[in-house]
Amino acid sequence: MTKSYLPLIGCLLAGLLAACASAPSAQDMQRREAAYTAAAGAPVRSFRLVPGASIDSWEPLSDTQLVVYTRPTRAFLLDTWPCSGLTVTNSVGFTSFAGEVSVGFDKVLTTRGYLPCAIKQIRPVDLARFKLEKGAQRHADVMARDHADAAPPSNGN
Repeated sequence: MTKSYLPLIGCLLAGLLAACASAPSAQDMQRREAAYTAAAGAPVRSFRLVPGASIDSWEPLSDTQLVVYTRPTRAFLLDTWPCSGLTVTNSVGFTSFAGEVSVGFDKVLTTRGYLPCAIKQIRPVDLARFKLEKGAQRHADVMARDHADAAPPSNGN
């Protein structure tokens, strides 16, 4: 191997490591899925899209669940049949009738080449409860350090 390839290989390895570091871990995804599921209410038949606007944001939780924010203050947890493109797509769309997305009739559309994902269930998400669930997951206990474990005092101060 010549020396001219070494910088290229180094850059490729650094890029791969950066890509792995930025992807959420399976454990993080499971925590988010559990928090959204705990904050989701009773199933509803449909939800309305904001007329003339696209969805505010969305987040895949697994190959059978995603969260859709129709507005910054309104979210829905959608359960689908297994959907191979859901966790890897960069954008989603929905079939709808008169701006209403309904269980049993409408589908989640992912990147070209993947089949549409049929919607099995729609549940509104209580975002205040979701924030509490998420906050509880981030809670960490803080304990006082024993004097034996304490760092030695500095000589300067």
